[in-house]
Amino acid sequence: MATSKTQKVFPKFTGKKKQYFDALMSVREKVVSQVKFHADEALNYHKDSAGEVGMATHMADLGSDNFRHDMELQMLTEEGSILELIEEAMQRLKDNEYGECLDCGDKISQERLMVKPYACYCIACKSRMEKEGY
Repeated sequence: MATSKTQKVFPKFTGKKKQYFDALMSVREKVVSQVKFHADEALNYHKDSAGEVGMATHMADLGSDNFRHDMELQMLTEEGSILELIEEAMQRLKDNEYGECLDCGDKISQERLMVKPYACYCIACKSRMEKEGY
């Protein structure tokens, strides 16, 4: 089976690594699905509720359409960032660096990794960053 140049090849993981890899892939599938949905919505923002293409004739409708389009684009940006984090986490898993806080180097708790498998920081460092406005 051939792989594309952009597709990364990961080894067969076992044990905890397989559990983390499966969690990452599961979240990745959900985010990719959301990206597709929001991309379709952003590209079709000129369609009305009946699916007809047209421009809003009332100012309130135009404002609502523009707001919805901007919201879809913002969601695409956020989900794109999450996909990047997932890809980076998968590479750290491959490089045996997964589960280490990128700030302090301590282990990220298993509970945190199961809830947010692409987490880069332990709870203490993430809490500190949020308080400092990062």
